[in-house]
Amino acid sequence: MIKLSELQMKEIIIVSNGRRLGHIDDLEIDVDLGKIRSLIIFVKENDSFFGKQEEVFIPWHQIVTIGTDVILVQDIDYPQLYPSEN
Repeated sequence: MIKLSELQMKEIIIVSNGRRLGHIDDLEIDVDLGKIRSLIIFVKENDSFFGKQEEVFIPWHQIVTIGTDVILVQDIDYPQLYPSEN
C-alpha cells in the first residue's frame, strides 16, 4: 500500500513526449468502491506568478506505471497543458 504523501512526492510525466506535469495535488476517490478514480493536478494557465490555476484530472486508467520517483501517464488532451504558441 502507498500513502498519498508518498504519491505527492512523485513527478507526473507524459510517456509520449516526456512532458513534466508536476506533482499530485489531490485524488478523486470513489467511496462506494474504495478506489481512486483520478489524480488531480493544478496547472497554471500562463507562466505568470498570479496565473489562474486549472484543475486537471488524470483518470486512473491512463496511468502507465508508478515508479520510485515518477508516475508515467498516457497522453492527456487538455488545452491548458498545451498552450498555443504565437
